[in-house]
Amino acid sequence: MSDQQPIEKVVIIGSGPSGWTAAIYASRANLSPVVYVGVAKQDPGPILPGGQLMLTTDVENYPGFPEGIAGPEMMMKFEEQARRFGTRVVGEDIVRCEFSTDGTPHTLHTSGGSVIRAYAVIVSTGATANWLGLESEMQLARNGGGVSACAVCDGALPMFRDQPVAVIGGGDSALEEANYLTKFASKVHLIHRRDALRGSKVMQQRFIEKPNATVEWNKVVEECLSAPDDRGTQKLTAIRLKDTVTGELSELPVKGMFVAIGHTPTTKFLKDSGLEFDDAGYILLKSRSSRTNIAGVFAAGDVADSVYRQAITASGMGCQAAIDAEHWLGDMGLN
Repeated sequence: MSDQQPIEKVVIIGSGPSGWTAAIYASRANLSPVVYVGVAKQDPGPILPGGQLMLTTDVENYPGFPEGIAGPEMMMKFEEQARRFGTRVVGEDIVRCEFSTDGTPHTLHTSGGSVIRAYAVIVSTGATANWLGLESEMQLARNGGGVSACAVCDGALPMFRDQPVAVIGGGDSALEEANYLTKFASKVHLIHRRDALRGSKVMQQRFIEKPNATVEWNKVVEECLSAPDDRGTQKLTAIRLKDTVTGELSELPVKGMFVAIGHTPTTKFLKDSGLEFDDAGYILLKSRSSRTNIAGVFAAGDVADSVYRQAITASGMGCQAAIDAEHWLGDMGLN
């Protein structure tokens, strides 16, 4: 008798909104999915368990939570719901994928040294915001201290309303975030390291014309300054800027800092897997589906979405991926 592990029907890689939603739908369809949540320590990632919402303190734009909910708490509830229907959860990364093109099961290698075979694979590893790399930046981002990588997610929170904020970047994404923030903030400072923005002229004009908008030219952030609030939580009070021309240091009082210097899809571990990507590294999907160029491999959430990058859209894509996988398994006579 062979001691080889049985072939899984569905393996889900990643545990953000798309991964857990895919798991809920797949488990309710009796596909017995297994989720590899990631451990955020492996080089071919890192896959942050729970996704980027683990760095979000208050989520106020996800339906069903009228009072808002902390990002980590929301992901815990997603996981509980998936487990309720029988989803199995493994606290490891998938570090390498050998996707089959001949109809045989796909082969996945885990960070623990195991080899897993699966008929269907859903990749939901997300995309990681590009940060400045400051220790003070990450401490405040993790603890709800006023640093964020998503203005659409966090900009309308009470802590930023009628307060001065800063946006870091100079491309269309930064300009879009800055424009959005002008609806809520008393002043929006766009911090750019050069003397000209990279974004489109239309986006530039739209921002510059706002009465509460200003651009800090030739500046980079050296440090995030903070002080404890009434509850003892460190909150952003100012950012220390360095002039890229003169080297002069200055402090800019702000209550929020939004980093908008791009995202990197978590696809490094998929190198040489045979999947097709766009120029920015996002997984390419077939029109109006979660299907990739490889049969039995699906993708959901920010790993395949460079436009919206919201929890609600990621969840919707997770639903699509589970249904697409179920239909594919049915067509193959495997479910």
